[in-house]
Amino acid sequence: MRRILAVSALSLALCVACSTGAPTKTAAPTATAAQTSAVQGASEDARLNAWFERKYEEQLQFSPIQMTFLGRKDRYSEIDDLSRAAGERQLAWQIAALQEMQSNFDYDALGDDAQLSWDLFKYQVEQSKAGHRFVDHQYPFEQMGGMQSQLPTFLINFHKVEDESDYLAYIARLREAPRAFGQLMEQVKISAKKGIRPPRFAHEGVLEQGGKVVTGAPFTDGADSALWADAQAKADGLVKAGKIDTARASELKAQARAALVEAVQPAYSEMLAWFKADLPNAKANPSGVGTTHPDGKAYYAQRLQASTTTDLTPDEVHQIGLDEVARIRGEMEALKERVGFKGDLQAFFHFMRTDPQFKYPNTDAGRQAYIDDASKAIATIKQQLPHYFGLLPKADIVVKRVEAFREVDGAAQHYYPSTPDGSRPGVYYAHLSDMNAMPKTELEVIAYHEGLPGHHMQIAIAQELEGVPEFRKQAGFTAYAEGWGLYAEWLAREMPGTYTDPYSEYGRLTSEMWRAIRLVVDTGLHAKGWTQKQAVAYFAENSSIPTEAVEAEVRRYITWPGQATAYKIGMIKIQQLRAKAEAELGDDFDIRHFHDAVLGGGAMPLTLLERRIDQWIADEKKAG
Repeated sequence: MRRILAVSALSLALCVACSTGAPTKTAAPTATAAQTSAVQGASEDARLNAWFERKYEEQLQFSPIQMTFLGRKDRYSEIDDLSRAAGERQLAWQIAALQEMQSNFDYDALGDDAQLSWDLFKYQVEQSKAGHRFVDHQYPFEQMGGMQSQLPTFLINFHKVEDESDYLAYIARLREAPRAFGQLMEQVKISAKKGIRPPRFAHEGVLEQGGKVVTGAPFTDGADSALWADAQAKADGLVKAGKIDTARASELKAQARAALVEAVQPAYSEMLAWFKADLPNAKANPSGVGTTHPDGKAYYAQRLQASTTTDLTPDEVHQIGLDEVARIRGEMEALKERVGFKGDLQAFFHFMRTDPQFKYPNTDAGRQAYIDDASKAIATIKQQLPHYFGLLPKADIVVKRVEAFREVDGAAQHYYPSTPDGSRPGVYYAHLSDMNAMPKTELEVIAYHEGLPGHHMQIAIAQELEGVPEFRKQAGFTAYAEGWGLYAEWLAREMPGTYTDPYSEYGRLTSEMWRAIRLVVDTGLHAKGWTQKQAVAYFAENSSIPTEAVEAEVRRYITWPGQATAYKIGMIKIQQLRAKAEAELGDDFDIRHFHDAVLGGGAMPLTLLERRIDQWIADEKKAG
């Protein structure tokens, strides 16, 4: 967008020069210098942006899966090369690309937005280099997002079958499972030899989820497994669309069935056998990586820096968390008094955690009611968006239940992005296997976080931006994205029709407290040696979140070190930037312009976001 503005300004300058007649001798050199500088700047911006597009396409070739997520069908029959060697090649490509950029372009000749793109590209390469040192510390299979659940989720939900060739590509991807799982298991075994393994609950989650994938026809007796049901539905869909006849559908189903039995089942069997055998080696009441991993303190410092995109230390993040927990407890005390509850805060927590009025029935009807109510909450926000944003997403958002094979009682809800062209909606996924872990009080705030004006708003807009290099549209920074999600929960308070029930406002406070607790617990686990039980106890002491959800959350923090700290750090930074803009612009502050400035450049580190907003404030002042 900055490049377009630069070109427009150049055109205006040339028109003014033409209309003023022959310039004086003293004016000519100044005008010529300005024009030359503008032309050179615009040219360098355009040259760099074209280079970014070429490099983005090169980098995308490393990931057929990412292409599918984007709605493309390039290399549609393949799954990524997940080997260590492939990781080395990708890093080498990034380093070479950075060197090429620095050699072939002049940073000082670029406009503001092109310089931002340069800095963002460089930041990503530096992060990859920093993270590569700790490749052995990662968990390819774990209870939250391991490949045992991600592969079937991807095939079922994102591999679209619109003609016969798509179905054949689907079969080919099924047959890729042994290779992909084998590459990941090689990494798992290398890590285990170094004493690096997920805790016992993660092993158990992998065994449970992976076992579900290969249970049922055609793997075992019983109802159709999720993958086999999907394979049949995709073939039947082609018949219904008139793309193939029933005889060809039967042939394709037979090929898919053979791939499931001959490729998918052995891949899962070998992986499950290793985790079952290794189960006694995994810790039952684990601490974080700072005490369980060799060089764990350095690993956690890197993960904390990568997650927050700041230089905050574990002690600093821990203290921010303690301060935020104390502040939010005060707001909860005030709300407790407002609703007339008699008793202390712990008694109020117990009331909120256990009173039936705050629960959906633990039935299919209750689950559908949750989906319906979440959809209504998002629809309410949708009507208000034009009053708070100039940029609006083209893609829609839908609410779905997590598939049975990967559903976990009390696990956090999550979002899957739409396609850049808006043809596939974004999906807000809810874990509904245990409705006792899904209180009514938190329905609104989670819908605002995952849907609108949260993740869907931010990610869909980023993908749909024009005039921004593609790599920026697809960039992901947890502090930015999750900071926006948490800011969106807070922003929704300003919109009519939200949090009208005081208990829903309590739900919002609970969500914010949840993220403040994360700062304390994540750093406690990974930098201060807290055990899982200690972390659960601290969480329960400061929140009414159901016990099942607390336990699932703490397990998440243990297996995803640092990630949980990004939410509150990101939210605080966006709030600070808004407060700064409001103070400096006064009556000229427009909330729509501010939000567009935050979202209109795609995801970025908080340091670069602050620079972008500072520049926006300066531009707003000049505009009057």
